[in-house]
Amino acid sequence: MTSTLGWYPTRTPGGFILHLSATPEHLRAVRGLVEQTLTGAGADGDLTHAAKLVLSELCGNAVRACGDFVPLVAELEAEPGDGGRPEAVWVRLHDPQGGVRPRASAGRMDDPYAESGRGLALVELLAPGWDTTLTPVGKQIRCRVPLPGA
Repeated sequence: MTSTLGWYPTRTPGGFILHLSATPEHLRAVRGLVEQTLTGAGADGDLTHAAKLVLSELCGNAVRACGDFVPLVAELEAEPGDGGRPEAVWVRLHDPQGGVRPRASAGRMDDPYAESGRGLALVELLAPGWDTTLTPVGKQIRCRVPLPGA
């Protein structure tokens, strides 16, 4: 894993911790890092896709709340099942806006005219029970993404 300006990854057992500056290029690269990490861990394709979607939505929400180039810390940790393959993935995202807690939009998921407002509803579908904790320097959103259909 190579560090560059605004991109500081560290491998951990079953995942990574990534300090990043939220740029379009880095947000695309986060999805690739999730794919590479979970595929390497033997994760199911549906679980990998769900984890990528959850982290992508959380990053997008952080950018909307905090602005472009916001410093984020993304964490991914595969939770191994009985056979050793991941049965769930922990996704955590830390941003510096402790006073701004995410909340779902009042819009409907099936509204064909809505241009936004589905992100946290998708997170709730893919990671039921996600939560937010305040930290001394902002907040961390924590999600456990189970294997779809499990």
